[in-house]
Amino acid sequence: MKISGSRIILECLKEKQVDTVFGYPGGAVIPLYDAVHDETDHFNHIRTCHEQHMIHAADAYARTTGKLGVVFATSGPGATNTITGIATAYMDSVPLLVITGQVPNMLIGKDSFQEVDITGMTVSITKHNYLVRNVKDLARIIREAMEVALAGRPGPVLVDVPKDVFLAEYDYEPSDEPVYREVIDYADQTSLQEAIELINSAKKPVIYSGGGVRISQNDDLLKQLAEKAEIPTVNSFMGFGTIPRSHYLSLGLVGMHGQVYANMAVSNCDLLIAVGARFSDRVIGKPDEFAKNAKIIHIDIDHTEIGKNTENSIPLTGDMKDILTHLVAGIEKTKRPEWLAEINEYREPEPDRTQFTPKNILELVNLYYPQDTIVTTDVGQHQMWTGQYWKINKSNEFCTSGGLGTMGYGLGAAIGAKVGNPEKEVVMITGDASFRMNNTELVTVNRYHLPIKIVQLNNHSLGMVRQWQRMFSNARYSETQTYDDVDMKMFIEAFGITYFKCQSMEELEQALEAIRDKDIPVFLECMIHEDDSVYPIVPPGRPINELLLNG
Repeated sequence: MKISGSRIILECLKEKQVDTVFGYPGGAVIPLYDAVHDETDHFNHIRTCHEQHMIHAADAYARTTGKLGVVFATSGPGATNTITGIATAYMDSVPLLVITGQVPNMLIGKDSFQEVDITGMTVSITKHNYLVRNVKDLARIIREAMEVALAGRPGPVLVDVPKDVFLAEYDYEPSDEPVYREVIDYADQTSLQEAIELINSAKKPVIYSGGGVRISQNDDLLKQLAEKAEIPTVNSFMGFGTIPRSHYLSLGLVGMHGQVYANMAVSNCDLLIAVGARFSDRVIGKPDEFAKNAKIIHIDIDHTEIGKNTENSIPLTGDMKDILTHLVAGIEKTKRPEWLAEINEYREPEPDRTQFTPKNILELVNLYYPQDTIVTTDVGQHQMWTGQYWKINKSNEFCTSGGLGTMGYGLGAAIGAKVGNPEKEVVMITGDASFRMNNTELVTVNRYHLPIKIVQLNNHSLGMVRQWQRMFSNARYSETQTYDDVDMKMFIEAFGITYFKCQSMEELEQALEAIRDKDIPVFLECMIHEDDSVYPIVPPGRPINELLLNG
């Protein structure tokens, strides 16, 4: 059966049960959107206001559902607007299929209107990318691109399609045969046995859980490992929820803004079991001082991560489910009361609950939402406070830009998370500076009637940069204040969104009571002090046990 290239793309998506697409039409993709017009019964198409935010939406859709995020963008500026979102997904290993339009084949390479070399631009931030010059290759490439994006360590894949390829016709035959055959690696038995013996003999072990646990959907196995050998567990930002934050073995965030007891546990452990974590600079601080008395077991599917940021680890590379299953079966059931007691000595006393501080604000909001609430954040101080204080219980219920640190990620992510999980509450935590980078998407929230709850911690500044300027640049505050003359109530309500301004715990509680169980979008603006800071903090280049608790 001969059909157009545009229809071939949609049929290939349907083969993989794709039913949701985030996109923005333009000249080069008019034929694709013409085909979409006939498929509205199958595809739920979400049009955002800006291509960057539709990538973030597809990103969070993928993170929270485990499905492939699919995006359509036009050529030229439409394609280049996707780059930051693609890089965000690449750094956090999120599976995306990004289909961009391109000028017709005959105009490629001639500086044609809205022509850019998007495959060349994205080669370093995609798992793979393609320029489809002939319609006969289109079905194979689309099928392969989807499988590559989801296989092994996932990531974004871009397919650039010239306009004449969308229009050309070719024979289409349905297929469910794999095009890309992934080779699954398994850790060798000798290394597995060595790891089991190390865990059994350790006195002060710690698990360091990263995003690979979430990606491979192995939260339960990680929890079994921790519980059987009673091993306290710290998380990277990408690893939040891999063990419930309310669990007695969960120590929370480790690294630059990690809790004191989490950092001290890692610094004093004799065995560190890294599971799907990449030992980023924000976690390890000064490399030669990180867990310096510990042996390290490094579990990862990507062999290029082994030894990249640490030395002399025992590598367990391969399928994580297989590795964790072997470890859980082989280790001895153990209790470690002395080790847990030593860690608990570093816990800080609870603060005054009446003060209108980020900790108290977030913990109060947390109480009003169910355990399966999905939380998205932008990037900055509010992101760190969310990581420190929100009790995240499942790894697919927290969406943040970890590797790239993309301001403006949060609202697009909240949209994608809600589209993919309409039955769950979605709460976005943002700051006033990040919100300026994405607030046009309130139009999208309104258009699709998405009952997202937005909590803004407003300190009238680029808070994290200002904190660093105060601490490390002699309080020379250069271009970090954001006292703009904007009536936020009028601005938010213009989008049909309910607005509350909160300046005390009492006002916040009243607002939360007023919106309890209401299925509407809400914006809570919480006014905090410009000098509220994220503590603890490890100064750059210092060991993670040298934390500053104030400054």
